[in-house]
Amino acid sequence: MDPHDLQILSSLEGGLPLVSEPYEEIGKQIGMNGEEVLERIRDLQASGIIRRFRARINQRLVGITANALVAWKCNGQEAGRIGGLLASYPCVTHCYERRPVPGKWEYNLYTVHHGFSRKEVQEEVRLIAGKTNLTDYTILFSTEEFKRVPNVRIRENGGGVL
Repeated sequence: MDPHDLQILSSLEGGLPLVSEPYEEIGKQIGMNGEEVLERIRDLQASGIIRRFRARINQRLVGITANALVAWKCNGQEAGRIGGLLASYPCVTHCYERRPVPGKWEYNLYTVHHGFSRKEVQEEVRLIAGKTNLTDYTILFSTEEFKRVPNVRIRENGGGVL
């Protein structure tokens, strides 16, 4: 990866320009032509630096307002196997394991769900609970969004508190 690649990644973070020749537009800003930009994007994707190339929608504006973190208690079951099972459901967008806090918070697996209504998400979770035999869980719906950005940014400080 060289400075041109970083410039391309930085340009793409703001979104693809909505013009007839978006790669030409990016190229004009960094001294390349559109074909060179597109070829570098393909190389970045082939090398795994760009994992996906997609549109990012504002889910709240399309009506997806029921966002929930579900905490699951594994009860001695193999967390890796159960986590893999939870992650296999299309309605689960994130799935991870954390250490519980003994005596305070016994949940160790977490899934994230997004839906058009709380009822829809609650039904999904109920179905998953039934299929996995995970009966001890709690659904935490978000009530307000304070920030939503990709966690890795080229243009900004890349995360952190400064």
